[in-house]
Amino acid sequence: MMGGGIDEVMLNFSPGSLMLLNAILAVVMFSIAIDLRPEDFHKLLRGPKPLIAGLVSQFVVLPVMTFGLVLATAPRPSVALGLMLVAACPGGNISNFITHRAGGNAALSVSMTGVATVGAILLTPLNIALWGNLYAPTREILRAVAIDPVQVAITVGLMLALPLVLGVTLNVKRPDLTEKMRWPLQMLSMAIFIGFVAAALAANWGFFLAFAGVVAGLVIAHNALALGAGYTVARIAGLRAFDRRAVTIETGIQNSGLGLVLIFGFFGGLGGMAVVAAFWGIWHAISGLVLAFLWARRPMVA
Repeated sequence: MMGGGIDEVMLNFSPGSLMLLNAILAVVMFSIAIDLRPEDFHKLLRGPKPLIAGLVSQFVVLPVMTFGLVLATAPRPSVALGLMLVAACPGGNISNFITHRAGGNAALSVSMTGVATVGAILLTPLNIALWGNLYAPTREILRAVAIDPVQVAITVGLMLALPLVLGVTLNVKRPDLTEKMRWPLQMLSMAIFIGFVAAALAANWGFFLAFAGVVAGLVIAHNALALGAGYTVARIAGLRAFDRRAVTIETGIQNSGLGLVLIFGFFGGLGGMAVVAAFWGIWHAISGLVLAFLWARRPMVA
């Protein structure tokens, strides 16, 4: 009964809350962007292998593995679509911090987040539409909500790409100002985001407790697949350990905040999808920090 009900539950989330979440994510993206300069992107163009490996892992391998997980476990349709949507999102905003703590290439991580965010304007709606329509139960949800990939692209672009451009521009024009803003803004935006997610969970705590058990195992397995995908692709690409750690973490830390915006903006806060994204937002931080703790204590080997 509980497993079936998750497909019908709509979580409490007002339009005002959605606007606030949009604004918070834009601030988070801006706080990442003020770490970037055009030269960072030029460096990646001169030696693009780590970036290509990361993008392939993020936008190709992870969605394929997610589809395999859905076929193997056949979860409720809303849960399945939630997993697909999270896999279609770019890297999460805490990936840069965790990569730094893990002793990985933080500059590569920041640049990958920036490039993946721009790429997500096209690739996120494309992946949601592609994989969601390939699986019959999730195809029914997509038909019911009549999701428009162009509208998804506009939402992603305004929330992520615009703050990215503004942040890079400010860093070029006023590096003295961004130097002073960087640390306080990153800490403040992270605290606000965590507080907002906690408040949203509190407003829906009964639903979350009732359905967390349905998705917990799947989210943990999904996150392990994501980390494994990043590490494997980086290994196959022959990346050095310094870059491998960045690609692994970038693939395993997803922008579940963007996922929540899309779920509440386009799917009406559909229970299974929202609980998946919310649980992902909690779990990937835990698994990422544990991995960073272990890697930081291991010597870097080629």
